[in-house]
Amino acid sequence: MTMARFPSKEAEVLALGQEMVTGLAANAAIYPSPPVSVVDLGTALNAYITAKNAATAAQAAAEQATATKDEALQALEDDMKADLRYAENTVDFDDDKLKLIGWGGRKAKTSLEAPGQARTLEAPRQGEGWIFLDWKAATDGGKVAAYKIQRRERPSGPWSDVGLAIESEITLSDQERGKEWEYRVIAVNKAGEGQPSNTVMAVL
Repeated sequence: MTMARFPSKEAEVLALGQEMVTGLAANAAIYPSPPVSVVDLGTALNAYITAKNAATAAQAAAEQATATKDEALQALEDDMKADLRYAENTVDFDDDKLKLIGWGGRKAKTSLEAPGQARTLEAPRQGEGWIFLDWKAATDGGKVAAYKIQRRERPSGPWSDVGLAIESEITLSDQERGKEWEYRVIAVNKAGEGQPSNTVMAVL
């Protein structure tokens, strides 16, 4: 015979408690002296229901209080921003005068630097008509927007662009076979180009 298991959910505990109080009271001949009397069990049940109702009301009040607080904060922020815009325009963004009200003037834009040099270019894998290149990002200069990959025929052909990468690796396909190629990488952004990386040589 499988024994009943005591419920784990709060609502099920409440339902069982109510059934027990009703059942013990109606069947005193069968259960004449339970260790917790029907009166005491009923008192405990009512105490729980009272506490549960109070907790539900408190939670609802807390949620309403939080919503009221958030609305008040938003209204405060809107009012503060309006006064700050007024103050900025009134003193023409004079930093010293704006500091008098705890604010600061408009920050001067910092100019973007050209990126530094891409480092440690390698060609760890290659095949018929393709080559995989990877390198390390520059450690100085401005933020890199992309990497330009250039190629030339050795020993002294002109450099030409053959690819553009966002990450520090690229696979170049459709490379002309049977020639001795030299590759390099240049970091670029809106401010300009970095110094070319070291070169790698390949015959595909």
